[in-house]
Amino acid sequence: MSSKITTITRRPGWLNKKNMADSLGISVQAFDKWDVAAVAKIGRESFYDARSVLDNRLQHQTGKQQPGAEEVDPLIGYKIDCERLRLTREQADAQARKNKIGDKELVPVGFMIFALSSLSAQLASTLNTIPKSVKRKHPDIAVRHLDAVETEIAVTRNAAVGLADRIPELLDEYIATVDEATG
Repeated sequence: MSSKITTITRRPGWLNKKNMADSLGISVQAFDKWDVAAVAKIGRESFYDARSVLDNRLQHQTGKQQPGAEEVDPLIGYKIDCERLRLTREQADAQARKNKIGDKELVPVGFMIFALSSLSAQLASTLNTIPKSVKRKHPDIAVRHLDAVETEIAVTRNAAVGLADRIPELLDEYIATVDEATG
């Protein structure tokens, strides 16, 4: 019985694992994770060629594709980047608004509605006391004069109270006016 021993000799284009990883610009550990099949093994050293690495990567890419991948938008990466940019801009704008509020250069609409509502309630309350104050200071004032003043005050008081309810409407009016002026 004769046994034939074949000797494998290293060929041009074959690289050991370290050299192949270096040529790809990755670590040996990353190359190991790719699970590329060696073209030959001489002693304890495995050798790889460009064809085996390329085949492995192509097979890996086709394995990653999901059914229906042809329906995926080819511009999805660009669109995601655009959305990230939009989100970043919105975050920057929100921070700029917050800074202006902190610097008291900008006041939120909610606060203005609250402040003007409080002011209109205070005005209405003060207007209610005017006829009594005038009567105390001028006891000889004619009732008909006091009634006339009270009627005018009632109209003004009702307008002051109604201001709180009209603030959103006034804001819309203001914005429309500004839009027309700039448009």
